[in-house]
Amino acid sequence: MLPDGHPVNRRLVKIGGIGSLITALCCFTPVLEWLAAALGLSAVLGQADRVLLPLLGIFVAVLLVGLLRRRPKA
Repeated sequence: MLPDGHPVNRRLVKIGGIGSLITALCCFTPVLEWLAAALGLSAVLGQADRVLLPLLGIFVAVLLVGLLRRRPKA
């Protein structure tokens, strides 16, 4: 087990947190729709939930692994 302040643990928490936040914004708000419309890519949004929801689950799992690895042993 890596020590509490190890860079890998901090990186897992950072990646998981930022990825979860961005993915949640794209899933639950029209941010992704606005960006796609601005770029002329609105046609690809029909299948966006098939990618975004599993991606959100992966980022939350990475966040939980990082937080659990930071927890001190009992």
